[in-house]
Amino acid sequence: MKEIELKLQGKIKRLTNKTFKFDERVRDGWFSAVYFLKTREIVKEFRPNNMVTMQFFQKEHAVLCGTDEVIALLHTFADEPEKLEIYSLKDGDKISPFETVLTITGPYQNFGYLEGIIDGILARRTSVATNVYNVVKAAALSGVQKPVIFMGDRDDHFMMQAGDGYAAFIGGSTAQATHAMNEWWGKQGMGTMPHALIQLFDGDVVAAAKAYHAKYPDDDLIVLVDYNNDCITDALKVAREFGDKLKAVRVDTSRTMIDQYFIRHPEVLGTFDPRGVNPPLIFALREALDREGFEHVKIVVSGGFNEQRIIEFEKQGVPVDMYGVGSSLLKVHIGFTGDNVLLNGKHQAKAGRRYRPNPRLEKVEYTPQ
Repeated sequence: MKEIELKLQGKIKRLTNKTFKFDERVRDGWFSAVYFLKTREIVKEFRPNNMVTMQFFQKEHAVLCGTDEVIALLHTFADEPEKLEIYSLKDGDKISPFETVLTITGPYQNFGYLEGIIDGILARRTSVATNVYNVVKAAALSGVQKPVIFMGDRDDHFMMQAGDGYAAFIGGSTAQATHAMNEWWGKQGMGTMPHALIQLFDGDVVAAAKAYHAKYPDDDLIVLVDYNNDCITDALKVAREFGDKLKAVRVDTSRTMIDQYFIRHPEVLGTFDPRGVNPPLIFALREALDREGFEHVKIVVSGGFNEQRIIEFEKQGVPVDMYGVGSSLLKVHIGFTGDNVLLNGKHQAKAGRRYRPNPRLEKVEYTPQ
């Protein structure tokens, strides 16, 4: 059983290193800025008995993520972690600019070298969670919550997938493209066919769909229909072939292409950008499917979607049933700062920084890793 299930059942409060599987080189300072390592050695020799409070914040309205990971990091690699006093918000909490999300109190030399790693964990996880939250929120503007598939496998290093998938889950995406994205929180990735499968059947979308359905008969059949840049024609071909077995079609037209529908119907052009996946194309696709009795076939769109583009689609009532989103969700735009703000219980911080108590913080109990 995954730790996330135990957490959701209330049997544990936070995920541990059993989920995160940290690189043991963290203990050796391999991932810490060298000046933190030097400071640790200086403090050991000249100021070993001081107690510091380190405080973390950021400057946006955001969805916090990474706190479980940070606490597991501290409990795994800090010296005498059971003696640290840690207060923290939780993954999924909505946070405000400059709000304190985490404080750590203890001897600097026991944990200070982890400061930069903590900043980085919180920055990436919170950025992804916030990006996904905003996209999921945008996908509900029509009054119906449209699912968002997290398709970030090709937009970053593959070793990032487990953590990014968890952050996307915290942000509200429960459909993800790879098994790795589901490692910390879910079961298996989801997906149907890429353009490569259609290419291997000489561009014959129906033949590719038949092979897919024969191999994976229990899967929902979702067919990619933009390979030949003629979405409506190919969507109708597969709908006529599969009838009720066809669950959805996916449109992924490149932003540099104009679908053949507009070449056949130049009279509709002149008031919008006809490139890529655009509202008039999806309206026309929905109308064509409905006209032949395929109202049950849903429409999935992907290719360069972000929060703003989804907002535009939703405000226009474009008949999209699911959005596939990738690169825009992985942009790290929220940076965290860790500051030492108290020394032996008294204010001591760089100019412009001060201890900011937050009544929402909860005391963290030590959990052996």
